Amino acid sequence: MESHIIEITKGDIRNGKLNVRSCGPDFFPEDILGSSSKRNPGIPVNIHAIGVETPFKTDIPREKNGKSSRWFFRERGLIREFYKKNSYIPGDKVEIRHIRNRTYDLIPLHRQLTFIDLFAGIGGTRIAFEAAGCKCVFSSEWDKFAQQTYEANFGDKPHGDIRQIKSSEIPDHDILVAGFPCQPFSISGITKKNALGRPHGFNDPTQGTLFFELKRIIHDKKPMAFLLENVKHLKRHDEGRTYEVIRHALVDELGYDVHDEVFDAANYVPQHRERVFIVGFKKPTLFEFPHYNPVKKPKFKDILEKNVHDKYTLTDHLWKYLQDYAKKHKEKGNGFGYGMTDLNGVARTLSARYYKDGAEILIPQGNNKNPRRLTPAECAHLMGFIQLKPDFKIHPSDTQAYKQFGNSVVVPLVHEIAQAIVKTLRKNSPNTK
Repeated sequence: MESHIIEITKGDIRNGKLNVRSCGPDFFPEDILGSSSKRNPGIPVNIHAIGVETPFKTDIPREKNGKSSRWFFRERGLIREFYKKNSYIPGDKVEIRHIRNRTYDLIPLHRQLTFIDLFAGIGGTRIAFEAAGCKCVFSSEWDKFAQQTYEANFGDKPHGDIRQIKSSEIPDHDILVAGFPCQPFSISGITKKNALGRPHGFNDPTQGTLFFELKRIIHDKKPMAFLLENVKHLKRHDEGRTYEVIRHALVDELGYDVHDEVFDAANYVPQHRERVFIVGFKKPTLFEFPHYNPVKKPKFKDILEKNVHDKYTLTDHLWKYLQDYAKKHKEKGNGFGYGMTDLNGVARTLSARYYKDGAEILIPQGNNKNPRRLTPAECAHLMGFIQLKPDFKIHPSDTQAYKQFGNSVVVPLVHEIAQAIVKTLRKNSPNTK
């Protein structure tokens, strides 16, 4: 059974063409060739195209000079339907398989969407996008301990400081993902410059921030989509001006269609963790964030280990300090204090400072024992790493492990958003221009 693989271009998708030149003149019967017009068609072959409801017949037209083949099927509308039904994007392939006599199958072969992983941490976002079927082609993370964990889990060491990496050194990719640090920007003069139509140049209000590096890479590499993640406070930082600068850069300067939403991860893991997710597409598109609402929400006790080393139990001195600290602030009317977690509920937000005293998430213990902090393995469960990567390797240093998980993302939540991005890119690709 002879078959050929054909790579599809953006023009093929737009024009409904399937270039069969590479199949050679002997793959189709000679009488399939017709005139350049439909008045004198060739004898058609039968096409079974996956996704197209009923088989169709088509011939191959000649050039206007009547001599050479145009090397694509005349029924371009049906080929366009085949591309649409199978959510084709440029770089996807189709297998055309000769079944019998004058019958051929068209079988879609989707390529993997590619992504780059910036401010990668220990790879939570990479796990999420790989689980959504994407391929990581580049990563960057400056912290040497996070690099160690990343390399142990994925087999490649992330590049270092993104400020030292030229855009030309970054591979082309479909999706850029980044959990970038929040830094204040200067907004002075931006409205006036916009009104006057003046370029920002070196007065770019994001200059000198790490967001500026993302802006640079998006401008230079022009990915089809991006996903940016940050703390919820980003949207109201500096009375909303910081986010105004970010959105202006992404929408007005880079020309992306931007969507944002704040999520609490408590539907995915037993932890309140509110983060803002910013999704952008190179073309205007209909995008909806996923809204997972489980019948049975996760409980904190489900992620706890049964046999935990005594080193995770608070010392008498530390436990007294935390109690005295909480009492002092309570008397002043402040809300500061430790968090004793309801085992049937959800925990507070795990932070990068958890290694210091574990105060925000304390676990009650019976037998008059002091409460304890989470183990690094429990942190991995609390952040959803183990749900999608059961063999995830944790850094051997508890201090580094706590910092790394506290700085990471809730993997199942990002996975849901990754799936929505992939679905949207493929759904909208037939209209690519």
